[in-house]
Amino acid sequence: METATLLSLALYFVLMIAIGLYAWRKSTADSEGYLLAGRNLPPSVAALSAGASDMSGWLLLGLPGALYAAGLVEAWIGIGLFAGAVANWFIVAPRLRKQTEELGNALTIPQFLANRFPDKAIALRVICAVVIVMFFTVYTAAGLVGGGKLFETAFAGMLPGLGMSDYMLGIVITAGIVLAYTMVGGFLAVSLTDFVQGIIMMIALVLMPLVVMYGSGDAGISLSDVAQPGFLSLTEGLTALGFISAVTWGLGYFGQPHIIVRFMAIDTVEKVARARTYGLSWMAISLVGAVGMGLAGRAYAEQNGVVVEDPETIFIILSELLFHPLITGFLFAALLAAIMSTISSQLLVSSSSLTEDFYRLFLRKEASEREAVNVGRVCVALVAIAAMVIASNPDSQVLGLVSNAWAGFGAAFGPLIILALTWRGMTGTGAVAGLVTGALVVGLWIALGLNADFIGGQGLYEIVPGFIAAWIAIVVLSKATRNGAVAAPAE
Repeated sequence: METATLLSLALYFVLMIAIGLYAWRKSTADSEGYLLAGRNLPPSVAALSAGASDMSGWLLLGLPGALYAAGLVEAWIGIGLFAGAVANWFIVAPRLRKQTEELGNALTIPQFLANRFPDKAIALRVICAVVIVMFFTVYTAAGLVGGGKLFETAFAGMLPGLGMSDYMLGIVITAGIVLAYTMVGGFLAVSLTDFVQGIIMMIALVLMPLVVMYGSGDAGISLSDVAQPGFLSLTEGLTALGFISAVTWGLGYFGQPHIIVRFMAIDTVEKVARARTYGLSWMAISLVGAVGMGLAGRAYAEQNGVVVEDPETIFIILSELLFHPLITGFLFAALLAAIMSTISSQLLVSSSSLTEDFYRLFLRKEASEREAVNVGRVCVALVAIAAMVIASNPDSQVLGLVSNAWAGFGAAFGPLIILALTWRGMTGTGAVAGLVTGALVVGLWIALGLNADFIGGQGLYEIVPGFIAAWIAIVVLSKATRNGAVAAPAE
C-alpha cells in the first residue's frame, strides 16, 4: 500500500475524530443535545446528513455492483429511491419537525408515537425499541461488511501478525473510528461528520465515472462495447414483479428512523424547504454518479481485461488502477465516509431507543441528564459489538443485508409515521397493530423465501407485502377502536 494512500486515509480519520471532539464540547450536556443537537441544525447540515446516513456503503458498493452485473435495468432501484425521498421530504419532514416539538418535545421516534397515542404509550415505546435495535443491528452489520471488503481488497497484508483476517481487521478499524466520534460527540458529531462525508462521497461519485470514461486513454471507454445484450436497456429482462420490487425501495424512506430524525433536528420548520432542496440535489447527483460508475466500470473491465470477482468491489478496484495514490486514499476515504455516516447514525438511534425507551422508562426513571448520556454511550458500544459479530461472515452481501433491514423499517414504521402525522382518526391500537404487522410480515416473507421465489417465479421484495399489510392493519384497527380512544390530533 502506497504511503500517500495511507496518508490520505489518516488525515480523514483525524478529521472525523476532531469533529467528534468539537461536538463533545458543544452539545453533550443533556439528552436533547446528545441525541438531537438541541434541534439546532442548519438546513445544509441536516440535508446532507440525512442523505449521507441514508445511502451508506450501498451507494458506492451495492448499487454500482448491481449495475455492473446486470446493466441499466438495476437503475430502477435508484429511481424508486429518489421518488420516495421526494415524497418523504414533502409529506413527513415539515409535519414531523413541528409535531415532535409540540407533542412533549419528543427526542426519539418512539417518544413521539407514545405522545401521539398516550393510551398505548408504553407498548409503542417498547415495541419500537425492539424493532429499531433488531433491524439496526443488521443494518449496521451491512456497513461493517463494506469496511471489511475495503480492507480485504485494498489493504491485504497491511498489518500482519494480528491474528485476524484482513476482512475482520477492516471491520474492527471501521467500528473503532465510528465508535470514537459517536460515543464522544453524539448527534452533533454524527451530523457534522455526515455533512463532510456527504461532500466527499458526492465528489468521488462525480469524479470516478468521468475518469473511467474519458481519462483512461485517447479513445475513452464506450458503454456500447459491453458484450452483454441489453446492458444499456432499462427494460431488458425486466418483469412486472421485478419492476415493483425495484421501485418500491422508495417506500422505505418513510420508516427509516436514522433519516427522519434529521427532520426533527432542523432549527426551524420554515427552513425545511431549503433543506429539502439541498438534500434532493445531493441525492440526484450522487445516484447518477453511482449508476455511471457501475456501467462505466463494466465497460472498462471488459476492454482492459480486468478480473472482477465481486462486482461490489468495482469502486475499490478502479480507485487503485486509475488514480494517483493520494487520490486513491481520498476515494477510499469516500467509501469509508459512506459506510461510517450510516453506521454512526444507526448506532445513535439504537442507543437513544435503549436509553430513552427502556433504561429511563423501566430501570431509572429519575436518571439525571449526565447519567442518560453516559448510558447512551454504553449502548452505542453494545450495538456495535453485536453488529460486528453478524458482519464477521466474509460472504455477506452488502445489498442483501441492506435490503432486508430497509424493508423491515419501511414496513414497520412507514405507514405508521405517515398516518400518525396526517390522519386524525388513527388510534393507539391501530398504531401498535401496524408496527407489529409490518415487522412480522417482512420477517415471514424473508424466512419463507418469497423474496427470492414468489409463486414459482421471480421473488417479490418483502417491503411490498409488509407495507400494504401494515397500512391495512392500522386503518382497520383504528376504525374498530376509534370510540373512546385518546390521541393527539394530527395535521
